[in-house]
Amino acid sequence: MLILPAELTLQQATACLRMLVQGLKASKESEVVADASALQRFDSSAIAVLLECRREALALGKRLTVSSLPARLTELAGLYGVAELLPATV
Repeated sequence: MLILPAELTLQQATACLRMLVQGLKASKESEVVADASALQRFDSSAIAVLLECRREALALGKRLTVSSLPARLTELAGLYGVAELLPATV
């Protein structure tokens, strides 16, 4: 499981992405869950980070799902037309 930080804005995006990609590469699972329950402060950079994680997961032959995505971030993903690319964990 990948854990997103409490704050994910443009300022933290590069470091956060680096950390998440390391976690993806280290995971032995074919489906990796990104836990967004800690996210409290974010901007559209959070969407970009999650989409890049998804691309990296696909390149590694894995599937990325997201759990506990905040409602505001879900709305933002819908507004950008990418919500279906960030499936929720069932």
